[in-house]
Amino acid sequence: MKKIALLLSGGVDSSVALYRLKEQGYTPDCFYIKIGPEEDTDWNCTSEEDLEMATALCRRFGCKLEIVDLHHEYWDKVVAYTMDKVKAGLTPNPDVMCNKLIKFGCFEEKAGHAYDYIATGHYATTTEKDGKTWLSTSPDPVKDQTDFLAQIDYLQVSKAMFPIGDLYKHQVREIAEREKLVTAHRKDSQGICFLGKINYNDYVRRFLGEKEGYVINIDTKKVMGKHKGYWFFTIGQRHGLGYGGGPWYVVKKDVKYNIVYISNQLELSQHESASFLLQQVHFITDNPWKDLKEGESTRICFKIRHSPEFLQGTIQKEGEYYRINADKPIQGIAPGQFGVLYDAEHHLCYGSGEITI
Repeated sequence: MKKIALLLSGGVDSSVALYRLKEQGYTPDCFYIKIGPEEDTDWNCTSEEDLEMATALCRRFGCKLEIVDLHHEYWDKVVAYTMDKVKAGLTPNPDVMCNKLIKFGCFEEKAGHAYDYIATGHYATTTEKDGKTWLSTSPDPVKDQTDFLAQIDYLQVSKAMFPIGDLYKHQVREIAEREKLVTAHRKDSQGICFLGKINYNDYVRRFLGEKEGYVINIDTKKVMGKHKGYWFFTIGQRHGLGYGGGPWYVVKKDVKYNIVYISNQLELSQHESASFLLQQVHFITDNPWKDLKEGESTRICFKIRHSPEFLQGTIQKEGEYYRINADKPIQGIAPGQFGVLYDAEHHLCYGSGEITI
C-alpha cells in the first residue's frame, strides 16, 4: 500500500482530496503546514478555524493529523524573495515559490521524505510519458494551477499526487455538499497565502515604507498626481489609480527616480508587446527544446499571469535566454513574473522562467 502524506489546509479542495483518497482505499497521514506573519505582529493571521476544520476532517476519516511549523522557513525564503523583488521594481509571485520551497520543499525535508507520495488539493494532474512523470493541466481552465507549480523539480512532481486534479471546481463543491464535509461552504482563499486577511499594500508598507513620487502620463508627459512609492504598483495594474478619463493602466516604473507611468486605453496599443525574454528557465522533467538551435523556433502555449486563457506563440533560444514571440500583442507584461511554458496543446506544463524585458 502506498504511503501518502496529504497537505490539509482546512479548505474545501484539500478536504475533498482527503475524501477521494479514502474512497480509493488509502488512509493518508495528514499534515497542516503552519506559516504566517511575524509572531510579534499585531496582524497575526489566525489559523484556528483552518486547524479546527482539518482536525474535524481527520477525526471523521480516521486519519492522523500533525502540525508542521514552517513559519521561519517561509519567512527566510518566500517573504524575503517577495520583498527583494518588490524593492527592485519587479512583480514577484510568492505562491509559486511557496509551492517550490515550502509545500514541496521544506515539508519534504521535515516529513515528506518518509512517504511515497505527497498529496495536495491543487487543480493539476500528472502524466506518464517516455518513462517519466510530467506535470499536466487540470480540465478546469479557470482553476488550473499548473502555473503556480511550474517551478517544482522532478523529484517533487514524481512524488506529487493531485486527488482532485481531474475535477472541475463545481464538482468539488458538489462532492463536499453531498458528503456533508464541514468545509463544503467555506469560501476559496484569495491573495497571497501568508497574508491571510492582511492588505498587501499595508504589508509592503511595513517593510519598504512610503516615498512620494510622481504619476506621469507616458503619452503626454503630463503629471497626473503623486504616489507613495513605486513598490505599491505593478505593470498592467488597472484598479486603484483613481484618475478620470480612463481606464488607466500602469505601463512602466522608473525605480531610480520613483516615477510611475500610466496610459489610458485609447493609447494602450503602443505599450503592448508581442515579444519578451525569459531568464533562468526551469524545466520540471526535461527540456523539450534542448535540440533547438539558435534562431530556430517552435510552437508553444504559455501564460504570463494566472488566467484561464493560454496564449499562443513560438519559442526560440537566445544564448542563456528563451524568447517568446506571441501571435498577438500582449498588454501588461510584468518583469519578475513567471512566464509558464506548455506544449502546443496546453496539456503538459514544461516549466517556467522569470520574465525580463
